[in-house]
Amino acid sequence: MTQRNPIMVLILGCVTLGIYNLIWFWQTCSELNSKGATIPNPILIFIPIVSIFWLWKYSEGVEKVTAGAQTGVMAFILFWFVNPVGMFLVQQKYNEVK
Repeated sequence: MTQRNPIMVLILGCVTLGIYNLIWFWQTCSELNSKGATIPNPILIFIPIVSIFWLWKYSEGVEKVTAGAQTGVMAFILFWFVNPVGMFLVQQKYNEVK
């Protein structure tokens, strides 16, 4: 996984009013898929109900790639309710993945 500063992920997500969040999801989705996760195309983020399914699959990928260090259920809850904080915490786990 690409090493990113979690604090910058948090700040950029807030400063750009969520645009960086979409970029981060897009980039990390391809990285997770290259590590063995099966996450659908990130374009599904833009389809209202389907985006929930996509976020769930993304969260499952987080759990798989971090070897359970970040559970999929917790990642989903963090992304759904406090997205910037969820991105911060998950990026910390990504930085630990070799």
